[in-house]
Amino acid sequence: MDDITDYFAPLIHKVEFESDAIDQLVMVLKNSERQDMLVRIGLCRKMVTMLSKMLGTKVDVIKGLIKRCDDKLLVNDSDKNGPGDVSLYLGDIQDHLITMLQNLNHYETMLSRAHSNYLAQISIEITQLSNKTNEVLNRMTVFGTILLPMNVITGLFGMNVQVPGQNVENVAWFFSIFSVLIAIGVFGTVLFRKEE
Repeated sequence: MDDITDYFAPLIHKVEFESDAIDQLVMVLKNSERQDMLVRIGLCRKMVTMLSKMLGTKVDVIKGLIKRCDDKLLVNDSDKNGPGDVSLYLGDIQDHLITMLQNLNHYETMLSRAHSNYLAQISIEITQLSNKTNEVLNRMTVFGTILLPMNVITGLFGMNVQVPGQNVENVAWFFSIFSVLIAIGVFGTVLFRKEE
């Protein structure tokens, strides 16, 4: 029985090492280094669950054996060394199993917290990325809104219509139309800067 219990010790130490590593790494890794973190958390939690199931049944078996030994001790009170020593030995194994189960519960709590932290960190990064995207789209919208009136004016004069000052020999009309376009652009820029 003791050998079976001791068989679980290296597995639990491996889970302890992995859960400590995950708990430390989940907050310090950069975006590119965190791709396998969710897989690591999942595998470690799976191992904790499997070990908890296996050890949980062993505790019940040991309890039953201790009860049988205690019952036998009450019946055979003449043999002082036999069942009493076995009962103490089984009690020691039961204590080891309970300690291992408590450690596994602690590791499950650590992994659950690391999983929540990981998902919260991803959510924060997605929100930051969304905010940056919204900023870029707002700038593009402002730029398009400023250029739209200028585009309408130049589009109207690009058709087969009479352009003001077309028959005049000087370039005053050209510069006045160009100045109106620049004024619309400056006015739109100032207007949107005030709103920000």
